[in-house]
Amino acid sequence: MSLHSPLKILLFYSLIICCSPYTASASDDFRQRLYQEGGNSFSQEDDVKAEIVFGRVLAARILGKYAYYEDGKLNEYVNKVGKGLAQFANRPEIEFRFAVIDTNIVNAFAAPGGYIFVTKGALIKMEDEAELAAVLSHEIAHVTERHIVKELNIKGTDASPVSGFAQVLGGGTGAVKVIFSQIVDQAAEILFEKGLKKQDEFDADRVSTIIISTAGYDPLAMRRYLKKISGSEKETKALVGTHPSFEERIMNVDSILADNQLMDKKQPIVKERFIANVKIK
Repeated sequence: MSLHSPLKILLFYSLIICCSPYTASASDDFRQRLYQEGGNSFSQEDDVKAEIVFGRVLAARILGKYAYYEDGKLNEYVNKVGKGLAQFANRPEIEFRFAVIDTNIVNAFAAPGGYIFVTKGALIKMEDEAELAAVLSHEIAHVTERHIVKELNIKGTDASPVSGFAQVLGGGTGAVKVIFSQIVDQAAEILFEKGLKKQDEFDADRVSTIIISTAGYDPLAMRRYLKKISGSEKETKALVGTHPSFEERIMNVDSILADNQLMDKKQPIVKERFIANVKIK
């Protein structure tokens, strides 16, 4: 079956819709801090619709480049962890969806509208659920902070450089569809080649650290994972792009942990459940 097959994409959507969430316990203190730190509650209806439609097309582009990893148990598990984290993301108007893609590159991708992908290679490098939660939360943060949406000015009104973008929601003209496709190309270039802005990556690490702490996971999970993959230059080449270096990101995470008094906070890593569910063939 072609990677571009509509059946492949429909399979992705069908597998990620009804999963009960996994979360560790969350304290009221961290929940409050999350809302102070992180989420942008964003509910302008036309803009949200545009973000979701745009993200859906970009997600299909990701599945055109990388095969969906066909392990139902693993994808269900990743969805349960991801959806549990997403409840702390402060984007109630977005339904987050998660999937594993079949490549040994160590990476993860976020498309606007809540479409999150983690690679098989990234999962192989993880040792526990807290590390998975850290990576998924980093991608969730790219959605909550609307990094690609802001970078490309994705809107559902004529105020956008994508003239008549809202028309795409109802079919649109040929010219509008061409412009829409060009903007999707730009987003794909950001994901696969250029990378997001350095500050966007720092912000995503900040929000991710607060989310996993709020959800009850080990706050040092992102730091541990970054240290681990920083020595795998060949496997993580696609991850680096214009991103900050691993050293810069680790220093940034250390500052976040210190500023939020999280460096010495002991919370679960949830290793046994991770091992039981993540069995890469």
